[in-house]
Amino acid sequence: MAAGTEPMDYPRRILPGFIAGFAATLIFHQLTLLVLWRAGLAPFAPFSMAATKPMGVPAVFSLAFWGGIWGIPFALIEPGFPRNGKYWAASFLFGAVFPSAVALLLVLPLKGRPMGGGWHASLLITAFLINGAWGVGTGLFLRISAAYGKRKPVRLR
Repeated sequence: MAAGTEPMDYPRRILPGFIAGFAATLIFHQLTLLVLWRAGLAPFAPFSMAATKPMGVPAVFSLAFWGGIWGIPFALIEPGFPRNGKYWAASFLFGAVFPSAVALLLVLPLKGRPMGGGWHASLLITAFLINGAWGVGTGLFLRISAAYGKRKPVRLR
């Protein structure tokens, strides 16, 4: 173990990671998609309430659930991110690269769509930017959660 570090408590990072990823999807991911959609750059609209298969859950909540799932590995490796301005770049890159690659290379083909969504530039740029924004949001929520967790409880006398 490196000097000045303490052991990681992985189980205590899972729930905050899920919550951070879920919230970051609804806020950062979808609001970035809204901006891109309004600018005519995104090939699909934000906040879709279309029913997903097989359970009929609105797409935006299904997406938020999976954002929460992605928040777990994010939270587990986030302590290794730099603690200076590069933290935000690492958060953006985690989101932009990993969830985008899985969506483009695995999820789309499983849904009967072409790998990479046909490699259309608008889809690739949208995926990179909205998932990168998700990463920044997840990092922000994890930092807020960590700061809140370090507060000393108020004791009533």
